[in-house]
Amino acid sequence: MSAQHTILRKFLHLATAQWVRDGLHTLLIVVLARAGAGTYGEFVLAFSLAQFILFLGEFGLNQPMVVALSRQWGDKGQVLAQYGLIKMGLYVAGMLGVGLFCLLQGYTGGLLWMSLGICAGCGLEPLAGSFYVALRVNHRQDLEGYVRSASAALGYGYALTALFLEWPVWSFGLFKVVENVASLCGSAALCLRMEDVKGLALGRRGVARAWRTAVGGLVFVGMALAAIGYNKANVFFLQRFGGSEAVGAYGVAWELVDGVSNLAASLLLSGVIYPLLVKLWRTDREGFASLARGSARTLTAASLPVMAFLAMECDRILPLVFGQAYAPHAWVAAWLVPSILIAFLHNLAAYMMLAFGRERLLLAVYTGGLASGIALCWALIPSAPLVGAALSIVGVKALVAACTVGYCQRRVGFFKLPEILSILACSGLALLAWAGLSRIAPREAAEAAALMPLLWLLWRWRPRKAS
Repeated sequence: MSAQHTILRKFLHLATAQWVRDGLHTLLIVVLARAGAGTYGEFVLAFSLAQFILFLGEFGLNQPMVVALSRQWGDKGQVLAQYGLIKMGLYVAGMLGVGLFCLLQGYTGGLLWMSLGICAGCGLEPLAGSFYVALRVNHRQDLEGYVRSASAALGYGYALTALFLEWPVWSFGLFKVVENVASLCGSAALCLRMEDVKGLALGRRGVARAWRTAVGGLVFVGMALAAIGYNKANVFFLQRFGGSEAVGAYGVAWELVDGVSNLAASLLLSGVIYPLLVKLWRTDREGFASLARGSARTLTAASLPVMAFLAMECDRILPLVFGQAYAPHAWVAAWLVPSILIAFLHNLAAYMMLAFGRERLLLAVYTGGLASGIALCWALIPSAPLVGAALSIVGVKALVAACTVGYCQRRVGFFKLPEILSILACSGLALLAWAGLSRIAPREAAEAAALMPLLWLLWRWRPRKAS
């Protein structure tokens, strides 16, 4: 079986679980969004806060953990225990920080308790993520998929039940606690059955090693904070200058766009591609470059028709899914779609830089992105909240991606000139077809014509079995 085919099989295990979770999440947010933009806006704000705790443990430590668990020597149980201790410390610190932030912002009542409940649950996800990393390193993405699906069903089933029965807001916010407690218990039980895990004891010097690991991992924690900061800063500015209803309008558009980005970033790249990149960088530099170039081409070809479809159909999709109240703001999704391709290529480049060992350079890029993002938010959002929120997030993502993708393009070479010309030509043909036919032909015909050159590129650059 070819390497690309094996990657696809592993990806499908994770994608199936993600689809179950995303389907339930979509059902929940549709119910909330239809209940009112203000209610949904508070939910979006609470989830944005939770992302800080999630990123601290998930993004900040899982990447070096892949390296530690990939070593042939040593007890993987001790590695899991050390990283678990670090993540627990970050969890406690993160909850204290979220509580203080909520008080300083004046959040009260339902928003306060919803935020604390969701943050408490999302903070448990990195702890379960440690065991999922161990399963991935042992090529057991299938087991991870089973546990994730069952846990999501429990958590979101609880949330929908709480909404249906009109339970208090504080109890509704605990649905992420239900999901991630189940996820933590299931993933830990599976890992403890593996031959190379001899328990979770820290050993005689485990605490000292955990401290050294934590100090050495400060750069990853800084990267996590900066990354989530520039990704979510516009939501907090939008809440301040536009209110919860504006956050709700932005949230439904971002939910549509970000769901596509996360499928590649959190599953294909972090769950499958990154462990392979780490291994190949050590053992097969030519294979590393080939995997990077092939992934860049496939991600680009896959993103273009998705972006075009969402941009052309967002005025139908958002009202159909979330309700007619969001129809006047459907244009926000069209302005956000460039972030899909940007996120695909940036995340691939970022994982490559981690494999290179250039995490300090990546931290500098993310820190610059945070400063640029805050500056864009201050400049754009106060005078035009929704427009400014959309432009600021796409702008800062483009700036960060220009740095990371540019670095990897120079070092490995994502695209050759003929490939760049093919991307530009197909995109140009799609734009001309849509602009030319939309005035004289039915809308559906114009959209189909616009998609044809992009789908042809996707077919041409599709992954193929090794001969």
